Formats: sequence, structure tokens, C-alpha cells
Amino acid sequence: MITITRNEEVVLNQIKIFNIEYSEGIPVSVLKKDLGFHEYDLVQILEELQDKDLVIFKDNKVSLSESNLEINTVNSKKDVEELELNQKEKDSYELIKELVDDKNLISKYILEGHLLYGDLKLTNFRMYHIILSLQNKGILKPIVHDDGEYYLLIE
Repeated sequence: MITITRNEEVVLNQIKIFNIEYSEGIPVSVLKKDLGFHEYDLVQILEELQDKDLVIFKDNKVSLSESNLEINTVNSKKDVEELELNQKEKDSYELIKELVDDKNLISKYILEGHLLYGDLKLTNFRMYHIILSLQNKGILKPIVHDDGEYYLLIE
């Protein structure tokens, strides 16, 4: 599921309308004129939509991508970040459940490696934020053993 802001939804809907008329790509100037957005803001929105694989933005023209992703719309970028973080927390929790041993322990470095380089491909900042969040929620507890640092999964 992809989460977008209200402004991104407005732009995306307008692109869907113009996509039939402009088979070679919709000029940014046409969108700007129709939507009444400042060009700088419109370009930022188009780049965000491209990052989310919803449109193709190249040479000041935009077209729909061939994705059939489910889209969720929220009010602001902050809401998008919170929703994505909650989903990343859930995904991280599921990953941790798969990785823990029979004592519900996982090496700190193995966990961090899987979060950074595994399917989730989190950034350092996001990884530490998620680990801290899970600790604050009482799901993970850091433990130090003679042979290294671990996390205990509390279920």
C-alpha cells in the first residue's frame, strides 16, 4: 500500500484525467495552469509521486506508471511518515519474531544487519528509531551477555 498526501492525490487524479489526452506525457505547464499550484510545489509533488512509483516524471512531462498499487490518502506529510513508520514497525516486529532463537533472544548486530540490509532496507536513523520505539512499547529489551549484546523479544 502506498500512502500519499491530499495534494498528491489531487495532482495524481488530474494526471489520470489528462493521461488519455496527452499520450506523450502531460506538460507540467498544463498541470500548473489547471491546478493553480506554484511550479516549485508542483514539481516537488511530481517528484514525490515518482519516488512512490505512481508516475513517470521526465523532461518536464509526466505520465502514469504501470502500477496497480493500493493508495491510501492522508492529510499531511507528517501523517504519511507516521503511517509508514507504524507499518515499518509491524514489518520489523514480524522479522524479529522470525529471527529470535528458542529463548527469544537475537544478537543486536544480527538484528541491525537484517533491518538495514534485508527486505526492509531501513536507513540507520529509521532502524534505530524503530528499535527505540519497540523498546518503549515494551516489546524489545536490550540485554548484555558475556558474549555480546542481545535483544529479548517480550511477547
